[in-house]
Amino acid sequence: MSKKRVTIYDIATELGITASYVSRALNNYPSVNKDIVEMVRKKAAELNYKHNSSAANLRQGSSKTIGVIVPHINQSFFSDAIAGIEEVCFEHNHSLIICQSHESFKKEGLAIETLIRQNVDCIFISISLETQSPKYLEEIIHHDIGLIQFDRSIEYNQGSECTKGYSVTNNNTQDSYSAVKQLLKEGYSRIAFLGGPDHISIYQDRKQGYCNAIRDNGLVLIDDLVVSDVLDEENAFKTAVKLLSTTEPPDAFFVTSDHQSLGVLQAAKQLGISVPDQLGIIGYANEFFTALTTPSLSSIDQHSKSLGRHTANLYFNSFLKNGGNKGRGERLIIQSELIVRNSSKRK
Repeated sequence: MSKKRVTIYDIATELGITASYVSRALNNYPSVNKDIVEMVRKKAAELNYKHNSSAANLRQGSSKTIGVIVPHINQSFFSDAIAGIEEVCFEHNHSLIICQSHESFKKEGLAIETLIRQNVDCIFISISLETQSPKYLEEIIHHDIGLIQFDRSIEYNQGSECTKGYSVTNNNTQDSYSAVKQLLKEGYSRIAFLGGPDHISIYQDRKQGYCNAIRDNGLVLIDDLVVSDVLDEENAFKTAVKLLSTTEPPDAFFVTSDHQSLGVLQAAKQLGISVPDQLGIIGYANEFFTALTTPSLSSIDQHSKSLGRHTANLYFNSFLKNGGNKGRGERLIIQSELIVRNSSKRK
């Protein structure tokens, strides 16, 4: 049987004073005699009393807890983003509850329900690949809990208007444009694109950046070289093998995740195609393994830890001061960086 938690009422009974007086002593009220404060703290230590911060925070109208929902915590992009969030929350004396959706809309909904029951002050979320409906996000708003989306986001209804409210992301269109231009600079000209689900805005933006770069540089956009919703390594491998086995194969791939890059690299090795001499590759997120492959993989570094810090700072510095969910909302754009490694260095 678990031992009953010691409360201020137990301390009060032991000392023969009121619970309110114990509370004031523990909180070092100036009106309480220093000898009484010392006596109360000594008895609290003797009884192994632990301050119930959750109850105290709730009495003050705040749990001082932030909920974070990400697709996977074992991807360096999301683990680094969480690290950035945690640093800022620690600075503001807030705790984190971290949940994973595993790219499942249902699990995302269950995570949101759990965090609502935990009475968190705000939920930071990067939506799952399956998420096409905002109903769970609207449930957060309905319970008057803060909502900030980061990296992946979706519009939701707030009253009579659709909005993304508060969000933090990268300039995915411009970043993709720069990556394709880098491939063109290296002499590649028939560049394939492997994307994610088109219903998620960051993948729409990355595809748009690719298309803009192709057209702006006087090339013809070839529909057969543009493939969406092949975000994992296995599907990227199969798609790359298929494209590289055609009579007019691509000479480069720009892809929207580093896991796709791995799939393309494996396809090239299986087909005996030299990277980067015959095939260039640039991916996205700068996962830890990109510097360890042979050849090393070029990638767009989204500065995910900084993105996480900006997400948390947006909550403490703007969201709380500007009316929360009822405010006008704000979208932050975090600068990315193209890391050019051996997989795209042909010249």
